[in-house]
Amino acid sequence: MCSSGSASGDVLDDVAALVAERNRTDAAPARRVRAAELSQAPERDGLTSMVSWLRGHCRLSPAEASRLVRNGRALEHLPVLAEAHDAGLVSAAQVAVAADVTTPARRAAAMAQGIDLGGIDAILTAVALEQEHAALVVVVARYCNALDPDGPEPDPSDGRRMSLVRHGDGSVGIHGHLDAVGGEKVQTALEAHVQADRPAGDERCRAQRLGDAMVQLADDALASGNLPVLRGVEPQVVVRVDAEDLATGEGSAELGSGTLVSAARARRLACDGTIARVVMGPGGVPLDVGRDRRLATRGIRRAAEVRDGGCVFTGCDAPTWWCDLHHLVHWIDGGETSLANSALLCERHHTKVHHGFRVERHPDGRWRTWRPDGTEIGVPAPLRPPPLVPAG
Repeated sequence: MCSSGSASGDVLDDVAALVAERNRTDAAPARRVRAAELSQAPERDGLTSMVSWLRGHCRLSPAEASRLVRNGRALEHLPVLAEAHDAGLVSAAQVAVAADVTTPARRAAAMAQGIDLGGIDAILTAVALEQEHAALVVVVARYCNALDPDGPEPDPSDGRRMSLVRHGDGSVGIHGHLDAVGGEKVQTALEAHVQADRPAGDERCRAQRLGDAMVQLADDALASGNLPVLRGVEPQVVVRVDAEDLATGEGSAELGSGTLVSAARARRLACDGTIARVVMGPGGVPLDVGRDRRLATRGIRRAAEVRDGGCVFTGCDAPTWWCDLHHLVHWIDGGETSLANSALLCERHHTKVHHGFRVERHPDGRWRTWRPDGTEIGVPAPLRPPPLVPAG
């Protein structure tokens, strides 16, 4: 009978063997892709590059097709690393990192400076075999920088790209790549929001906090009024919803992109937005477009910021510039747009309040929060130091 320790060891051995097998399997197509590229094989199918052939005939993503072609070229110029890849000791990802040293410009620079690429090949292979992935990235970057320390600074935009993919349910996938400095800027801005938005009991994972931080950056930019004006109109999130659905919170609403969201979510967005009445005729033709009506004046907003100082939800310390102005009694239900009927709530807690939670301001000025089941959310009373006892 095997012990749990030995069983775990067998599983880990299997994982290591499978990873090595995958590495060997990845090496073979990279070499064949390079052979096909050298023989101009894509011309047979009316294409000019192996990248386009791999995308069209093998249904690879652009990124994966490009990596496979670059890896094939790198293996040609780094035979020691290629041998380790064939043996399953080096991964395709490591080869992709090392490929940066084999570009035509860098090979020419190395030759002009009398640098033996064979020696670099041996060093990179040793690092790939003996150290973690990040160490190889650092070694490659240092080598590339040393080749042309005084050369022209590359345009940072050359190393940046981003795509937004809207899925069938309206959610958006973000895929991108930033240069080192640009990435540092974005990460620093996101991290500021991630670290500042950590209320007690927060169970969000790291990825969720980063996603919330990205949305908060967009909220701040939209609220600032400093974004470029497009055709005379400031950038804004547009929501179309029937008046009846907005009143009941039932039914659906449509974003400017055509994505459907719930009418309840539209009610939340309407708390601190601008409303324009549009009367529709037969066939969906607009007959009358009323003037925009701002629900909360700048004066009310400013007064709420001074009074509340940030999100009023118990236990939250989100600053005023993260907050929407929430109507305690929704304006469409007869609630007036006034300071007394307003509360500052951050995005997360604004959503909570529209889904059963309740905030209320008592005559003494304190805000209190109740859960959907009617129980109040409390915070621990501050610890008071013990009274001083005279000696003697």
